[in-house]
Amino acid sequence: MDYRIEHDSMGEVRVPADKYWGAQTQRSHDNFRIGAGIETMPSEIIHAFGILKKAAARANASLKPEKMTEEKLSVIEKACDEVIEGRLADHFPLVVWQTGSGTQSNMNANEVIANVANSFAGKKLCHPNDDINMSQSSNDTFPTAMHISAVLALTEKLLPAVERLTASFMKLEEENRGIVKSGRTHLQDAVPVSFSQEISGWRSSLERDAALIKLAIQPLSELALGGTAVGTGLNAPEGFDKLAAEKISELTGHTFTAAPNKFHALTSKDELVFAHGAVKALAADLMKIANDIRWLASGPRLGLGEIHIPENEPGSSIMPGKVNPTQCEQVTMVAVQVMGNDAAVGFAASQGNFELNVFMPVMAYNFLQSVRLLAESMVSFTDNCVCGITANREKMHSNLHNSLMLVTALNPYIGYEKAAKTAHTAYEKNITLREACTSLGFLTEEEFDKVFCPEKMV
Repeated sequence: MDYRIEHDSMGEVRVPADKYWGAQTQRSHDNFRIGAGIETMPSEIIHAFGILKKAAARANASLKPEKMTEEKLSVIEKACDEVIEGRLADHFPLVVWQTGSGTQSNMNANEVIANVANSFAGKKLCHPNDDINMSQSSNDTFPTAMHISAVLALTEKLLPAVERLTASFMKLEEENRGIVKSGRTHLQDAVPVSFSQEISGWRSSLERDAALIKLAIQPLSELALGGTAVGTGLNAPEGFDKLAAEKISELTGHTFTAAPNKFHALTSKDELVFAHGAVKALAADLMKIANDIRWLASGPRLGLGEIHIPENEPGSSIMPGKVNPTQCEQVTMVAVQVMGNDAAVGFAASQGNFELNVFMPVMAYNFLQSVRLLAESMVSFTDNCVCGITANREKMHSNLHNSLMLVTALNPYIGYEKAAKTAHTAYEKNITLREACTSLGFLTEEEFDKVFCPEKMV
């Protein structure tokens, strides 16, 4: 492999000749061989760095035109576009398990953008620190990249996936109106419910989760950029924070603003904790929904068997003909991962000391993994399971009319205690509620038939 010599404040470093990164990136690459090639800084963070570096350059061109010249701005913008579009992914090798401020990833972006800009200029025009990092610090750029990536991931990946699944449930709800089935509480028989009502509970949960996620986006839209090292804004010109936020808004199509208190923005990560809590709420509801569906589809002969789900692949290497609810299983596993990630995000956020939190890379990694996994999981669940759910009307009807909890309809006519005795008698003698009630003399057959109609109990 061919190398070139790069230098930083600590001296010279050999860097692969075909890579755009510089000395500080190489030092991190050499010193943190932890999860290399697997647990690298999320691509969403790199994308966000491209956006914020382009926005910062534009803001500096307005506020410091003598330093950020039009010549520099032109090539920096072109280099940032390469980062934003993902063309330079191979030049961002650093792992999550590095410095807790994300300093090396900030410098990775600075070095790559500077070297690419210089290649466009055909000369050594831009310096990583003096030009690409102008008016910035790793301490305010990394939390800014976290917030940008979180907002984009929530709005462009997660919420569309929620809406897609919600729409599928709405369609299923309409298709199954009028079907009445047995309800269940405590995993025991309960009074009737219509299948469409049951589905509406799933749909409404997703709608509420989407509303909670949208509430969490506004705090994430406040950016630390402009706080520089400790929140004072040292070396950043007045108005840089607001102007940079405006430029980021223009580049992303989402509204971002400067955080009003940079000391809070650098050290507290409560916005990310709050947002991940909303993501966890979605995961909890998806766990419940997926479990409901696989319970209802259990069987095919010895379970509930009240719905049919698509048969996507063989379920056993030894039992011929077995088919499993695999899409439900992937949803529940993803939900478990998200719940674990929530613990990591919360613990990391609690570790801010004085003017900085130094657990930011692990927070970003877990947050973005949660969003990415849930979004992809829901798309798969929608397309490979929910869209193909059909009701087993015969089984629903049979289970409904075999339920002892239908006796609840008799409470207004014979009272709770007599209704309970009717149910116990029917169960113990293995007879119908009608036979039990009339044999006990609580109602005549005509009276029973007049007041007992399971389909009207919903």
